[in-house]
Amino acid sequence: QVQLVESGGGLVQAGGSLRLSCAASGRTFSAYNMGWFRQLPGKERELVATITSRGGLTTYGESVKGRFSISRDSAKSLVYLQMSNLKPEDTAVYFCAASAIFGARNAANYDVWGQGTQVTVSS
Repeated sequence: QVQLVESGGGLVQAGGSLRLSCAASGRTFSAYNMGWFRQLPGKERELVATITSRGGLTTYGESVKGRFSISRDSAKSLVYLQMSNLKPEDTAVYFCAASAIFGARNAANYDVWGQGTQVTVSS
């Protein structure tokens, strides 16, 4: 089974950019649909972006469309989330996740999760 470790979170001013990375271990990384979700305390995990196993299809949550971009480098077993024009409401813990279900968008369909990385956007 694949294991995931996120990095790249931090503090940034509104309007700024950050790139999150998710490093995967395990030989089957290229078979997984990958996703980024975010969560605030006491709230459910929210879809940010997903990408299919070969990178041919991406989807985004409505609140991040046009600002965030997901990509993957299967040769390096990495998934990225490029975040631009960040807003204070983007502040959350961001999680990388893997799913065996093609095109999965629901957090319930993701069964492997990283530990999360904090993103804080100041106004």
